[in-house]
Amino acid sequence: MVLDDAALDTLFRNARTHDAFAETPVTDGTLRAIYELAKLGPTSGNCTPARFLAIRSAEGKEKLRPCLSAGNMDKTMAAPVTIVVAYDPFFYNKLAELYPGADIKGWYTGNPDLAEETANRNATLQGAYFLLAARALGLACGPMSGFDRPRLDRAFLSATAWKSNFLINLGYPKDEELPPRLPRLDFDQAVNFA
Repeated sequence: MVLDDAALDTLFRNARTHDAFAETPVTDGTLRAIYELAKLGPTSGNCTPARFLAIRSAEGKEKLRPCLSAGNMDKTMAAPVTIVVAYDPFFYNKLAELYPGADIKGWYTGNPDLAEETANRNATLQGAYFLLAARALGLACGPMSGFDRPRLDRAFLSATAWKSNFLINLGYPKDEELPPRLPRLDFDQAVNFA
């Protein structure tokens, strides 16, 4: 099945990075619906290392404030929710459940560099699936780096082994004129054949 133009417009053509959002709250049910779609995206060996932290309370936002770069502070404080896309470096402890057809845990327990690389890469993929799922459900997203990872990890993730990857400000679109899309490389600049 090919998506129609309206769906492609929502997910890609008309989608932009948002810095401002409507005041409509993002409910637990909406966050659950986003995750239920995002979790279906493929990862290496179904490793699914991404973990998500939703920061939306005033207390949580204030705890987040000193972790942000100056250029990201105001928009993040105003966003209804900020998602920390993180990863569990010990994702392989769930592989017996997630990949029951074979015992592949040993690929990672004996190779910490491979485990870290796999966790980071696949959590990044899962964060992108999360972003697309949010867009598909009518939300606007503002993904970003621009934060102090060690500080954020100490502030929010110290009770876990999780490590932060990137942030997504999330909310419903504000009725405003968005800037035009910045240029992208054309096919011949970005694609080679072998």
